[in-house]
Amino acid sequence: MLISGIVSNDGWLPMKLVFIGGGNMASAMIGGLLRQGWQAGDIAVVDIAAEARERIAKATGVRACADIAGGLAGAECVIFAVKPQQLRATAQAVAPLLQGRLVVTIAAGIRSGDLARWLGNHERIVRAMPNTPALVLAGMSGLYARPAVTSADRDAAQRILGAAGKTLWLDREEQIDAVTAVSGSGPAYVFYFLEALEDAARAQGFDAAAARQLALQTVAGSVKLAAESSEPPSVLRARVTSKGGTTERGIAVLEARTMKAIVDEAVAAAARRSRELGDELGADT
Repeated sequence: MLISGIVSNDGWLPMKLVFIGGGNMASAMIGGLLRQGWQAGDIAVVDIAAEARERIAKATGVRACADIAGGLAGAECVIFAVKPQQLRATAQAVAPLLQGRLVVTIAAGIRSGDLARWLGNHERIVRAMPNTPALVLAGMSGLYARPAVTSADRDAAQRILGAAGKTLWLDREEQIDAVTAVSGSGPAYVFYFLEALEDAARAQGFDAAAARQLALQTVAGSVKLAAESSEPPSVLRARVTSKGGTTERGIAVLEARTMKAIVDEAVAAAARRSRELGDELGADT
């Protein structure tokens, strides 16, 4: 358990945090941090929208304000949780106030080098790519640290992002584009398959409620089985696919439609778009 103000069991002292942006992802991360033992008084949120400030303060009990300088007071780590299109202007406004603080950014597409430049060559930056299951504390985040980030900074960033799910450190920043394509966009692929499975169940005569129950529990149970098994998905699939049986017939259709190739193409397209966004949003125009 992490208890703010005293050292935790593993010797780590939680930092004072400020989130710039109070949207859904910030709310999810703050909820996870509070469950880990961070105190609400050690977390602040800065957002220009009064409705967002009121919502997040009511839901979490953290301090929410519109003033950047006031929000940064006492903070040791700044988490940028604004929309990518807003990050340049936000970073330039915050830059004079950073004073060596650790910066974590979860803004999709913005490369750490561009953010460092907008922050006046500030280099203590960890770039993260979380995904929407963080909203239920089941997220997956890829993390990349710039060379100036210390081991203590990495530990802090991992604890912050880990409060909303699992984390994976990356050796090269360009791998963030692949993380974006696989786990960032991945929930949409899963939801698309879930939608298709529900539609197929209805086509077989089930009503909407029964179709949803069948599809949702089948996907949830299969993911749980895969997560708790030491066997790869290919082996688990083979165990369900009896020779001459119903599953074999269904898998044959998926293979004939080259489902694996379609997924590979979708992920590659998403990765390309992530790189394009980095070029577009980071360009000095």
